[in-house]
Amino acid sequence: MLQDKDRIFTNLYGIHDPFLKGARARGDWDNTAEILARGRDAIIDEIKKSGLRGRGGAGFPTGLKWSFMPKQADRPCYLVVNADESEPGTCKDRDIIRHDPHKLVEGCLVAGFAMGACAAYIYIRGEFYNEAVALQHAIDEAYAAGLIGKNACGSGYDYDVFLHRGAGAYICGEETALLESLEGKKGMPRMKPPFPAGVGLYGCPSTVNNVESIAVAPTILRRGAAWFSSLGRQNNTGQKVFCISGHVNKPCNVEEELGIPLRELIEKYAGGVRGGWDNLLAVIPGGASVPLLPKSICDEVLMDFDSLRAVRSGLGTAAVIVMDKSTDVIKAIARLSKFYMHESCGQCTPCREGTGWMWRVMTRMVEGRAEPSEIDTLEQVTRQVEGHTICALGDAAAWPIQGLIRHFRPVMLERIEAYKSRSSTRPVPMAAE
Repeated sequence: MLQDKDRIFTNLYGIHDPFLKGARARGDWDNTAEILARGRDAIIDEIKKSGLRGRGGAGFPTGLKWSFMPKQADRPCYLVVNADESEPGTCKDRDIIRHDPHKLVEGCLVAGFAMGACAAYIYIRGEFYNEAVALQHAIDEAYAAGLIGKNACGSGYDYDVFLHRGAGAYICGEETALLESLEGKKGMPRMKPPFPAGVGLYGCPSTVNNVESIAVAPTILRRGAAWFSSLGRQNNTGQKVFCISGHVNKPCNVEEELGIPLRELIEKYAGGVRGGWDNLLAVIPGGASVPLLPKSICDEVLMDFDSLRAVRSGLGTAAVIVMDKSTDVIKAIARLSKFYMHESCGQCTPCREGTGWMWRVMTRMVEGRAEPSEIDTLEQVTRQVEGHTICALGDAAAWPIQGLIRHFRPVMLERIEAYKSRSSTRPVPMAAE
């Protein structure tokens, strides 16, 4: 269990002043110039030692990603912060931006300096209107106080932070589609290579990081890599903001250590499953795009990258979606299929055609209007989409269906048999005389 003294987001619930005066009282912007004075290499090495892995879904080592930026560049370099939080079930970045915006602004300065960037662009989801207002206010405060801009924090380093509002497209959560949108073009993923660290925003070296990954960096550098790596589990270090929603008594966001048992997380912070733990049917542990887990796995599984990968799911954004036994699990996954079909940019044929095909088959599966053999056909199509697209949206569309078939095939077969039984007993209309 994470102790209060080890929490990074100490205003996650908005109890205190979210802006500069309150942020400074909570330790933000404390000797930031001294952190910058350590130099680029020292900052990146400290982040590497901490074991911080990206908090946006992929879990890639953050320090390693920062190190990909060129040491010397003949063009401007940029940090791009992905605040386009569109993954269903996920609302952690929203609360960080709303209640602790200065952690993000300071993180932009520290991370940008470490990568040799001259500016940060924060791409925020268009629907987050109030959050964008709060973040812009924090940015304005930081400029007025000399914390960013010319001679940021008195360090001799010039650094700008810009806020850009998106237009509500899920695909813009993919880093290269985000860059396209930021440049004023249609949000469609780019082929890689080249990777953003070589050719990113405006053709310049860029790094795209999630809000939470950037916001935790100043605290790690103040308290040390050894402190951060002492929390969580090996290769899954530190704390994480979990979003718990669905059929629980108290939906919430909570900061806890990676590696906490899923059952403890739900029962301790979300008031338990509606109707008790035995009423649990399944949990999607990391946002809508990762495969669900049945209760038998949820009883013991730990909430970290490697533990969830071992049970063929993923931590993703750590958005825990709880489904009790009242859930029509086939209908729930069909609804996700419709979402991914709608959000596909249409650039890749397997995704453009496959997401629509999967949704149409899933719609029939909800009714049971299918043949048992179609379950295997559906699974084969998900494999033909997975890994065959420019970005991971194809994977995101395939994985929920794969999880459903893996763990709830008997429910699908039962639905098909029930439909056949109803059809066979239905009276045949008499021919008109």
